[in-house]
Amino acid sequence: MSQEIYAEEIYVARPSMPPFDEFIEEIGELWQTRRLTNMGAKHKKLEEELRRYLHVKNVSLMVNGHMALELAIQAMRLTGEVITTPFTFASTTHAIVRNGLKPVFCDIDPDTYTIDADKIEALITDQTSAILPVHVYGNLCEVEKIRSIAQKYGLKVIYDAAHAFGESYRGTGAGNFGDASIFSFHATKVFHTIEGGAVCFADDEYGMDLYRLKNFGIRGQETVDFIGANAKMNEFQAAMGLCNLRYIDSEIEKRKRVYEQYVKRLTGLAGVRIMKQQSDVKPNYAYFPVIFEEKEFGATRNEVALQLQQAGVYARKYFYPLTSMYDCYHGRFDAEKTPVALGVSKRVLTLPMYGELEEEEIDRICRIIKHTGKR
Repeated sequence: MSQEIYAEEIYVARPSMPPFDEFIEEIGELWQTRRLTNMGAKHKKLEEELRRYLHVKNVSLMVNGHMALELAIQAMRLTGEVITTPFTFASTTHAIVRNGLKPVFCDIDPDTYTIDADKIEALITDQTSAILPVHVYGNLCEVEKIRSIAQKYGLKVIYDAAHAFGESYRGTGAGNFGDASIFSFHATKVFHTIEGGAVCFADDEYGMDLYRLKNFGIRGQETVDFIGANAKMNEFQAAMGLCNLRYIDSEIEKRKRVYEQYVKRLTGLAGVRIMKQQSDVKPNYAYFPVIFEEKEFGATRNEVALQLQQAGVYARKYFYPLTSMYDCYHGRFDAEKTPVALGVSKRVLTLPMYGELEEEEIDRICRIIKHTGKR
């Protein structure tokens, strides 16, 4: 097809930003207090507001989502093996391995792309200590089945909920499932604090361990009784979070509009499979993944990605490769044991998705996709 040239490039994500003056006002008092970190007033206020918004008992803010997950695992004092999914971001698997644990990869459900709960039980051994499922693209895992399995075998459950901010299942906030749920507040997420993350949990004693882990093991001015790290969220991050939280509902509504426009333009296109919304889940429209079936569509996922890129549209092969296929794990895992995840990873493309994406830009993206399939 003839290549269309555009001045404006479109990226897969674009951070939402509060009004400039509002952020300046939010951080202004930091020049008076000079309290920039160490769980200051902004940090405490954001924790409280997130507890209310997410409808959870406890929130522990972290410097980023990865440290939230890594320390959430460490605070559980897990040993041996952790059952998880390879269809996820690097952080999930790395956090397990960096804690000296062995990830055991379970395949995914072909419709939701989350861990296939029906295949978990067969992977449990006497070395299994936990399950680490991942909510994917805003699709929630089968939390009831996973809870039942965990109770049956006495396992801990930690949810990687990086994609599920603001979502709920049958009226229960996503942060309430498992022994802990972690969120990422990276700039590209639905809600962000520039960088940042949080652990949601119910057990207060577990919360104390998290606190000590993120603050060098310090319990008091003269007491350091834990070997901790430094994973504190600073006041500038918290200030950005406070501002963005005021607009989160409108941001999700904007994303819903983008989602609906994509669906309108791509539904019925042969060889293009759009992810369905879960009926019992209040969605956040975090991502717009599309599966391309080469025989029906007439082109591969890679060909679509290339055509988009040449037109200044940067979609993402998210998640490809599987984490079990990373060079750093070469020879340790067999991706063929998770065939559904492997197949999806080779065919999925996440299209640009953010609240400010304009209708003409969506038209441009969908037009390129349609033309690519007809070549």
